[in-house]
Amino acid sequence: MSNEVLEAVRALLPKIAERARSVDEKGRIPAATIRELTEAGVFRMLQPARYDGMESDLVSFYRVVREISGACGSTGWVSGVLGVHSWHLALFPESVQREVWSANRDTLLASSYAPIGRLTPVEGGYELSGRWGFASGCEFASWMLLGGLVVGAQGRPIDFMTVLVPKTDYTIDRVWDTTGLRGTASDDIVVERAFIPDHRAMRNYDQAQLRAPGMKANTGSLYRIPFGTVFTTTVASAVIGVVEGCYDSYVSSMRDRIRLSLGGGRFVEDQFAQVAVARAASEIDAAVLQIERNLNEIHEHTARNTQIPMELRLRSRRDQVRGAERAIEAVDLLFKTAGGNSLRRGNVIERAWRDAHAGGVHVANDPDRALSMYGRGEFGLKVEDNLV
Repeated sequence: MSNEVLEAVRALLPKIAERARSVDEKGRIPAATIRELTEAGVFRMLQPARYDGMESDLVSFYRVVREISGACGSTGWVSGVLGVHSWHLALFPESVQREVWSANRDTLLASSYAPIGRLTPVEGGYELSGRWGFASGCEFASWMLLGGLVVGAQGRPIDFMTVLVPKTDYTIDRVWDTTGLRGTASDDIVVERAFIPDHRAMRNYDQAQLRAPGMKANTGSLYRIPFGTVFTTTVASAVIGVVEGCYDSYVSSMRDRIRLSLGGGRFVEDQFAQVAVARAASEIDAAVLQIERNLNEIHEHTARNTQIPMELRLRSRRDQVRGAERAIEAVDLLFKTAGGNSLRRGNVIERAWRDAHAGGVHVANDPDRALSMYGRGEFGLKVEDNLV
């Protein structure tokens, strides 16, 4: 089934690439694109089979995300984050999954995981208020996954949770206007005193410890992988995919280019350009190969139902952030050697450069945090973080 999705997506790529400039200029992905990706099966790849999902392996899912991102960075980014939320919903109690998917198997969820919301305990659940930013693709979603701090009697935070909120309980404030990933429409979400029943709230600690309640119903190996691996690799894969697409466009467009300065001649005969292409290609390959190696090793553990070693979890985060860094280093090389033409607004290389750098500032792609965790682990120090 995963191969069928990839083939269906590849058939859509010319149309997605054709729309890319408009997506960037208008700051929105057309609803038609989301419908086409839905029909292709992208958003069911990580959905439980019990709800007509495919339970695909992560390597296949990330390849789809990268290919879409190569045609349009904003569309690839939104495809990844909307697609990964089917996996996250599968970690919630069965009653929540049934509530979301019973009426429509193609229901989409968006998120803003930062613990900005204030959760006040009330009878039967919590009262939630807050304003969240960076909710990519929220206009296409019927539910939001939002982060919040449980506030105790003394007004101090006592727990960190992710809660599920229906569209009727939040509003979207259209504030997104950025340099890169402009079409993701990652607007703000506003909630005022919404009631969150207990079953729609999940402790982030339980999730990080692989004790999420949904694992009782969804016993497949896909759902025994840490959130710190799955979500972070999703956003890194979009960045890498953007640069893969930029690289292909760069090589293709430069083959016939004639320099108008620096002595003229064919661009492809320039040794500096040749070296830049080699370096960029190597960085992209390293990013993909390391990430896929780690995912395959993690899958071997979950398939055998054995514990994933902390060393592997930390290495996965290390290589995920380095993958995003390597991709950005590669696109910088391409942008620099493409010359003045790469500065033109709407140029594929220019747009990819903006999109990759925008994706690189996502907290999940923050290298210092992840690399510090890896270093602590190597030195035998305790690592406590929900994103590992």
